[in-house]
Amino acid sequence: MPTAKHRSLWLQEAGTGPATDRLVGNRTTDIAIIGGGYVGLWTALRIKAVDPGVDVTVLEADVCGGGASGRNGGFVLSWWPKFSSLVALFGKEEALRLARASEDAIDEIGDFCRAHAPEAEFRRSGWLWTATAPAHDDSWRDVVRLADDAQPGAFRPLTPAEVARQSGSPTHLSGVLEASGAIVHPGHLVRAMRERALELGVTIHENTKVRKLGRRGRPVVRTDQGSVTAEKVVVATNAWAAGLRELHTRLFVISSDIVATAPIPDELDEIGWREGPAITDSQTLVCYYRTTESGRVVFGKGGWAIGIGGYLPPAMERHSGRAGMVTRDFHRYYPMLRQAPITHDWAGPIDRTYNSLPIIDWLNREKTIAVGVGWSGNGVGPSVVGGKMLASMVLGRDDEWSNAGLVSAPAKHFPPDPIRYVGAHLVREAIVRKERAEALGIEPGRISTALSALAPSGLEDKA
Repeated sequence: MPTAKHRSLWLQEAGTGPATDRLVGNRTTDIAIIGGGYVGLWTALRIKAVDPGVDVTVLEADVCGGGASGRNGGFVLSWWPKFSSLVALFGKEEALRLARASEDAIDEIGDFCRAHAPEAEFRRSGWLWTATAPAHDDSWRDVVRLADDAQPGAFRPLTPAEVARQSGSPTHLSGVLEASGAIVHPGHLVRAMRERALELGVTIHENTKVRKLGRRGRPVVRTDQGSVTAEKVVVATNAWAAGLRELHTRLFVISSDIVATAPIPDELDEIGWREGPAITDSQTLVCYYRTTESGRVVFGKGGWAIGIGGYLPPAMERHSGRAGMVTRDFHRYYPMLRQAPITHDWAGPIDRTYNSLPIIDWLNREKTIAVGVGWSGNGVGPSVVGGKMLASMVLGRDDEWSNAGLVSAPAKHFPPDPIRYVGAHLVREAIVRKERAEALGIEPGRISTALSALAPSGLEDKA
């Protein structure tokens, strides 16, 4: 890959090399996995844990972690914020099982980091869901009510004073705490997963872009300089799966942008946020932010650049103008930290589904190609669960994971492009107008409110 490729803070700190050899020539394997991020690697590790003799080959267009797995905010969250959606789709019993499985996944990531990635800075300090404008107060009402009915204490209500104290800023007006949430250094985690997969005998070909995927008979994965014929294939390419015709109306791609400050541990100690929880607000164009072990603030905002079909514009990699917008939001929430230098900024595409739950499904009737995509900005923790489902599917196991509600779940579709592309811009602009008005305490216009309601469900199931 070009040496000038822009990298996130995480990958600059964790490193990206030396890369494994790119695929050259033709080979066969039991299971081929397209994508060397969290989903692909957790699937590979799970397969090896269940049946060490299975030959697994991972094909990665960049380096492992070069996509979303090395660019995210490092939030390790459960599916509790999506409990309303889970109940609506699968009923209370299966929703509870999936929510608890996603909690267990956070434990598993913590165990993995202690064993294989102590430098990944895993810290279980909870996740704080906040309102930063009066219009967003009690956004969590419905999901908290449902969650408390199923598992009392899943969320802990906080007083406004507690929210301000735990977030380090009085701009946070109210909120609830979900205690199972954690944070991690995404770069060190994904690179450690890569090394562990190699240790277990997984073959990884980096810098190997897949050009064609044969659907009939034994799947054949064709690359620039070779091919892999497999018994089963797993597609785990995140946003890059939007170009597959079978997924065209089930996914749309939108960017998320992140900035990071220089280390400011003394300033964070002063406001009480040095080791505080990970935080999100309740905007549709959500802001999410956390601190690092070195005392940086990492602050992100989702929802600006929009993809069309499988085309992801270069602006999804990095955009200085959007980084400036994110910085202004950071200063709005933490005006006392305005003097902290912004040392890093980066961006990346997010594969959104209509309900923000992932697509775990078969791509073809023969059930030889499985897909695990559509993580919608919350894939770090749930990818462990998805890896178990995908592994059971391609290994032909009849167990709790292959029979989980999310496997081949019904999904609402988006309109096809270019209708979706044009409509997404109209909805985004309406959301921007609505949320700017709300931030100023002004009643948003009726047209902006009506158009904003057309946006798909976000990271949280808001009331």
